[in-house]
Amino acid sequence: MLHLKVDIDHNSGFCFGVVYAIEMAEDILSEDSHLYCLGDIVHNDEEVRRLEKKGLKIINHEALKEIYNEKVLIRAHGEPPSTYRIALENNLQLIDASCPVVLKLQNRIKNSYDKDESIYIYGKHGHAEVEGLLGQTNQEAVVFQNIDELDISQLPKNITLYSQTTKSTDKFYEISSTLKEAGIEVNANDTICRQVSNRDKELRAFASNYDIILFVSGTKSSNGKVLYGVCKDKNPNTYFVSSESEIDTSWFSEGNSVGICGATSTPMWLMENVKSKLLSL
Repeated sequence: MLHLKVDIDHNSGFCFGVVYAIEMAEDILSEDSHLYCLGDIVHNDEEVRRLEKKGLKIINHEALKEIYNEKVLIRAHGEPPSTYRIALENNLQLIDASCPVVLKLQNRIKNSYDKDESIYIYGKHGHAEVEGLLGQTNQEAVVFQNIDELDISQLPKNITLYSQTTKSTDKFYEISSTLKEAGIEVNANDTICRQVSNRDKELRAFASNYDIILFVSGTKSSNGKVLYGVCKDKNPNTYFVSSESEIDTSWFSEGNSVGICGATSTPMWLMENVKSKLLSL
């Protein structure tokens, strides 16, 4: 036995938007044999598999067009207006679990679009939330992951800046300052979810308290990749695992203190499984 001292970060795990979506799905599946979900309900394969066993069926936007008279869950990331149009045409009952923070952002972007503002969105290309935001502007807003993608000399003199809700607040304000220094008038809208953006500060403190950190996350999670980097930066002895099966005993020495943490898409039961495995080594 290695007699490891193991703790789980109490701030890790699902954000409230993901909790809400999963609770809605489980409530319906307790009564119905199946429920369609547009895209992965959460970017964690282990949790998706758990729900699929209960009857959740993951579909994409192409498949949505071929489904009629069914219930379809919209996950926390939100959807563009086109999804709601298809639902009306196909007599679909939408179970809308869009995160309230995302819905508020969609409405603000739609208002900016209606005012003919030049909209720029700091976010990940192709991300589900960003696709929903772009849909509010008839695909006319400019999305950028890094300010280097923008030719600042060619930008309008007056722009409206938004951000995907899970981006770094520090980076958002750094981008805004850079644009202002270049002589651009920036109407900066800080729409970042603090429950997510505060995680990096909390994780820095957590990661420094242990010999070894196990970061538990699905490989599809953008948030997971960022937060894993935060931990690794603070504690070089940080390892990424998607489940307890990926734990390597060579990482540990007898009596090590081990901290377990995860992304906003990591279920607590999965971190508990990792803890149980560590305690059995």
